[in-house]
Amino acid sequence: MQNLHTALAAESLHGRVKVSTTHSLGVLTSTERPSAARFRDGYDAAIVKPLLRFLRATAAPFMVNAYPFYGLTNENDTLDFALFRVNSGVVDEGSGLVYSNMLDAQLDAVHSAIRRLGFGDVDIAVSETGWPSAGEDWEVGVGKDLAREYNRNAIRHLGSGVGTPLMPNRTFEVSIFSLFDENLKPGPVSQRNFGLFRGDMTPVYDAGIFTDPEVVEPVSTKVTPAPGQEATPAATGRQWCVPKPAADEMMLQENIDFACGQEGIDCAAIRPGGVCHEPDTVQAHAAYAMNLFFQSNGHHAFNCDFGQTGVVTTADPSKMDRSFKFFHYACDLQR
Repeated sequence: MQNLHTALAAESLHGRVKVSTTHSLGVLTSTERPSAARFRDGYDAAIVKPLLRFLRATAAPFMVNAYPFYGLTNENDTLDFALFRVNSGVVDEGSGLVYSNMLDAQLDAVHSAIRRLGFGDVDIAVSETGWPSAGEDWEVGVGKDLAREYNRNAIRHLGSGVGTPLMPNRTFEVSIFSLFDENLKPGPVSQRNFGLFRGDMTPVYDAGIFTDPEVVEPVSTKVTPAPGQEATPAATGRQWCVPKPAADEMMLQENIDFACGQEGIDCAAIRPGGVCHEPDTVQAHAAYAMNLFFQSNGHHAFNCDFGQTGVVTTADPSKMDRSFKFFHYACDLQR
């Protein structure tokens, strides 16, 4: 690693290309209580400390493979906890912090272990995470729908800027494992079915990376209305992204945090004092933030999915009945 960094520095690339290495969560004693986590004996001083010293000096992240799937039990509540669904949460008795999802707990366990060695300022990156689309009969939580749900929610959450209880207000780099299924890999069936694509390059499921050509705004639909005739949104190809009426508020808040945390997305209008702050509801603010993200990224249907809480509409939300609480009426949604 030092030699690689030296070679990059010689070409003035060390500022853009960082050198690190991945770690399994198996290097920790436990992740059940994040605040109590530490590196296993014999691994901390001899291996991790010199590595962390190098990472700090080169501003490179500590990389970890985190898989909530492997933390599942036969209890239904662990599935909700792993998939970022609404749940009662888990309290870390050591810190008093409440965890609403398993991935946060795993990352905070890594952070606690690193901080114990005096390197709490070293960033953490998720070098691998994912979910199997198929598995053995005895394996809990396998399936395409669950894999799609986990990967979409993990990407959204880690990029939202919310952070974790011990590392708030930050984003994490993340890589999804894996691009292709590995049909020759030994072990349980699940080990061979983490891919987004099969070996023949057909998709296993859409994790939000495909474009639906039927809902992308085609240039040919933009027409000039006849004199005196106002063009309707449907005729001009205008589209908006809005929350589904039954969408969960916790999910909508994550949508707001994710959208407003993206570069180039300005959500000042829905902050206190902003022109679109009223009505001050999660649904109304989510309508603004989700639509702004959708409009800023090319009107693609997958940019309005938001974990199946958003929907594309050609009906101008700002013109709807004012009793429909999900949308803003003090200002038109951007279109």
